[in-house]
Amino acid sequence: MTIKKVLTIAGSDSGGGAGIQADLKTITALGGFGMSVITALTAQNTLGVHGIHEVPADFIEKQFDAVATDIGVDAAKTGMLSSSEIMRTVAGKIEEYGIEKLVVDPVMVAKGGAMLIRQEAKQTLIDRLLPLAFVITPNVPEAEELTGMKIATVEDMKEAARAINRMGAKNIFLKGGHMSGDALDILYDGRDFHEFTSERIDTKNTHGTGCTTSAAIATGLAQGMDVFEAVKRAKDYITMAIRHSFCIGGGHGPTNHMAYLFRDGGMPEGGFKE
Repeated sequence: MTIKKVLTIAGSDSGGGAGIQADLKTITALGGFGMSVITALTAQNTLGVHGIHEVPADFIEKQFDAVATDIGVDAAKTGMLSSSEIMRTVAGKIEEYGIEKLVVDPVMVAKGGAMLIRQEAKQTLIDRLLPLAFVITPNVPEAEELTGMKIATVEDMKEAARAINRMGAKNIFLKGGHMSGDALDILYDGRDFHEFTSERIDTKNTHGTGCTTSAAIATGLAQGMDVFEAVKRAKDYITMAIRHSFCIGGGHGPTNHMAYLFRDGGMPEGGFKE
């Protein structure tokens, strides 16, 4: 069997729960081969982001070229792209190498509230990355930022998904974790809506859920799944990762990227404690 190669283009999380670290764990757990283009270094833990050091654009290009010209890319995902220059650089490389299976996670705000994108970069995200996105995976606050809408109901979610589709993204997976009630997410393919509902798990340990979900979708696409299949497995994967999360650190702990491998037993219900 040929292993599929998945590229994550994102920031590094020194705490290990989000960013490049979460992506590589996810890709590996789901049977892909993970590669990385690091766009920024963060000094980060469960309590928040304590510093950001952006990688120069020319070195981002070198990483991209090194991976794409030798190993190849079956699918890719983007995460933290903090400036317009970095976004333009990444978009240019995606176009240069003809990467069609692209998942865009429009990372804007960290779990602890720190801004991970400059204000001027938001329009660049809309103009340059959204038209390249095969799938975009905003949560409700990110969808509100992108559309300028207030989202309070499922119908609002659907209208926001339509608006993002009109911006150029082919498929929109809008995550409703910030809403009340069961965890309801919506997939819009430009014609039809599909709803994914799961129980809301009572835990604060949800650091890196967006990164993990988008990496899981990209891995599924690389492995030949259609969008619905890739999203469904990603939803199952992240639900299990949250259910068996790690209660470590003093803030929002990380999810358990290995839980899916032990789904038939061996993982304690309610997660791990220190």
